[in-house]
Amino acid sequence: MDLWQLHIFCRVVECKSFSKAAEAVHLSQPTVSSHIKDLEDHFGCLLIDRLSKKTAPTQAGRLLYGYARRMLALREEAQAALAQYQGKMQGHLVVGGSTIPGGYLLPRVIGKFKMEYPRIRPSLIIADTERIIAGIVEGSIELGVVGAESRDKNILQERLIDDEMRLIVTADHPWSALKKVLLERLLSEPFIIRERGSGTLKSMQECLKQGGRSIDELNIVAEMGSTEAVRQGIKDGIGVSILSTLAVTEDLDSGALRALSVEGLDLTRGLYVTRHRQRSLSPLAAAFVEFLKKHLQR
Repeated sequence: MDLWQLHIFCRVVECKSFSKAAEAVHLSQPTVSSHIKDLEDHFGCLLIDRLSKKTAPTQAGRLLYGYARRMLALREEAQAALAQYQGKMQGHLVVGGSTIPGGYLLPRVIGKFKMEYPRIRPSLIIADTERIIAGIVEGSIELGVVGAESRDKNILQERLIDDEMRLIVTADHPWSALKKVLLERLLSEPFIIRERGSGTLKSMQECLKQGGRSIDELNIVAEMGSTEAVRQGIKDGIGVSILSTLAVTEDLDSGALRALSVEGLDLTRGLYVTRHRQRSLSPLAAAFVEFLKKHLQR
């Protein structure tokens, strides 16, 4: 077993295909298969299920994948530490972002960080809050920015900035001229929610709970799997929703949408830089966190 074999193994798991993994690591498919077979011989068990159309890790393979990602991350950390020791900043930076920070905040900051340190290779993984946190726990993501607090004992979080959520309606909605609406009026209005696992949904549930209400009291007409889908659903007249104003800045500026407060609800939430409690940040990730904080303070 060596790190190169583990790298190939991880690519097979992530690509769900021997042929796609071979393209990713610039090897032939038989060579990739040979490396996986060597790993299976080393451990004495099957790691990849080859019976289905798409390859998938066996239970043993899933166990190895978690350790493999951590070992590969440690390699990156060692390379970054030695580069920093020599006065350089380089290496692979893997950052996860839930929908709002991942789509509307992190790309700009990562771009500026890349301009300052051109030798780094950043990867931004965008998913819902639950999946970003799961990636941090298993070791495939070193650092994340999410829109909800986690109760996982393995997770350490620090609040970065406040994210302003508002009730979003169309410009021709009867409430569009208002600055705020009563919560009781909102309960009967057709409402679009995000999917389970979304930080926006979790924050909205907490806000309603603090206001003495439950999300089940809303007149939910649709559940959508992305902020963009909710935004488009509002514009198409399906219903109203509560979203981060970061996600609808252009529509608010153009006048296509309006942002309202809800009387009795505090819709401000935090965006949290998130990492594993038991793992020290690599020098590269630590430098990015400091860069992120300075950028947001400006």
